[in-house]
Amino acid sequence: MNKHNLNNWKKFSNYLWFNNELNIWIDISKINFIEEDFEDINKKFVKVFNALDDLENGAIANIDENRQVGHYWLRNSSIAPSNIIRDKIDNEISNIKEFGKEILEGNILNSKFQKYTDVLWIGIGGSGLGPLLIVDSLKKNSVGLNFSFIDNIDPFLIKEKLIEINNRLSSTLFVIVSKSGGTPEPRIAMDIIRKNVEQEGINWSSQAIAITMGESKLYKRASEENWLRIFDLPDWVGGRTSITSSVGLLPLILINENIEDFLKGAAKMDEISRSKKIKNNPAALLAASWYFSGEGFGKRDMVVLPYRDRLQVFSKYLQQLVMESLGKKQDRLGNIVHQGISVFGNKGSTDQHAYVQQLRDGLDNFFCTFIESLDMPHDLNNFDLEDPKSYLSGFLQGTRSALSKEGRQSVTITLSEFNTFTLGAIIALFERAVSFYAELVDINAYDQPGVEAGKKAAADIILIQREIKLLFEQNEVLTIDKIDKSIEKSDPETIFLILRQMCFNNKNYKSEGDWSIPDSLKIRKL
Repeated sequence: MNKHNLNNWKKFSNYLWFNNELNIWIDISKINFIEEDFEDINKKFVKVFNALDDLENGAIANIDENRQVGHYWLRNSSIAPSNIIRDKIDNEISNIKEFGKEILEGNILNSKFQKYTDVLWIGIGGSGLGPLLIVDSLKKNSVGLNFSFIDNIDPFLIKEKLIEINNRLSSTLFVIVSKSGGTPEPRIAMDIIRKNVEQEGINWSSQAIAITMGESKLYKRASEENWLRIFDLPDWVGGRTSITSSVGLLPLILINENIEDFLKGAAKMDEISRSKKIKNNPAALLAASWYFSGEGFGKRDMVVLPYRDRLQVFSKYLQQLVMESLGKKQDRLGNIVHQGISVFGNKGSTDQHAYVQQLRDGLDNFFCTFIESLDMPHDLNNFDLEDPKSYLSGFLQGTRSALSKEGRQSVTITLSEFNTFTLGAIIALFERAVSFYAELVDINAYDQPGVEAGKKAAADIILIQREIKLLFEQNEVLTIDKIDKSIEKSDPETIFLILRQMCFNNKNYKSEGDWSIPDSLKIRKL
């Protein structure tokens, strides 16, 4: 073995992490660091580990919103900071299990005394991505209920989902997820779906389920209308970390998967990731690799390449978890830092034919996260044919090696088997890595000021839309200039974009003039 290969082998052996309870390996040896770097980061992690201990013990970790951060309690209620929270978690899990069992066994039937066949899930962001990941990665054909998702208010998406379940409306459960109960997207989608359901003579309340905070607008509405069920989404759980709450557990039970296995996988990863020694702590190793690769400032994007089709949604899931948590303008002291790690990816080996050329030979502004599983269907081994799993593994190793030879960095996560337990484990792995990394760079991982700013800006635009429509009640013809002078806090560009949407989407409005010359436009309400 030459000196270069010997050094690589020593680094690989020294930093390879494995646990025989999880049967998961993590290899960070292809990240650029030396032993001295680890000595330096060990000192930083003293503060990091203490901060996570405080968080799990119930400290106000989300200082900007004055909230506790409790998603780690969801899979091990014994560590919750009070008996009230512990009992609430345990009762919710018990209620979800019982409800799912009653639905699947046909003890809860629809108004026609038929078993439920479908779920239409309405949720935005983490309220949709977590359930989508659960269903896409774990659902088996013909087992449990069928799922459809509305995670956007694209009117064509809503129409498609209505068509998709048109013949099964009476045997569909409608799940609405909104923590605050006031998010406009799920409310708008729900109102449209509800109108169509009721037009078919179906009692909405008897088939509707809410997942929300207690006393939210959605909670009050569901309570007053006596919806089928209301499940809790606690104030101390953020949307992007809600997958081990009712948001993820309800779809799990409705596809007839084992909730306990999922929670045990997450809890075991949490437990192991409480080690104060970085080399024994998989989440700390992952966070350290992010820190080394991006030089502590997120200088490299994360390319996620799972070599398992059932995990192709995982990169989308990680986009929200990582980017919403770490993409922050200011640190906790108010310094402008513009922290964050951008995430993209799809699946291997598909992406090897799509953008590995760029990764190997293009701009060196990324690190890869390879995810593989060693298992394969046993009945595919019974033929005297080339083994697809060996080829898939070969593609991963080849891509990893080709990138490494060009100095391109990567992390490899290997599962002995992909199942409900290991899905829970890798979700917890990334959740804890996010928490660790945020402490390393001293940012609040649990607020989302950028998201809130976007919501406020959208609300302002919607208000201007309403004011423009009111102006048309008083005027037969309007120009952009006249509208601009009539409405405060507007601007000509915003008015143009609103008018364009109105005229090309509503037959009640007609335009005169040239759309390439905005000042020439006159808009008439018919």
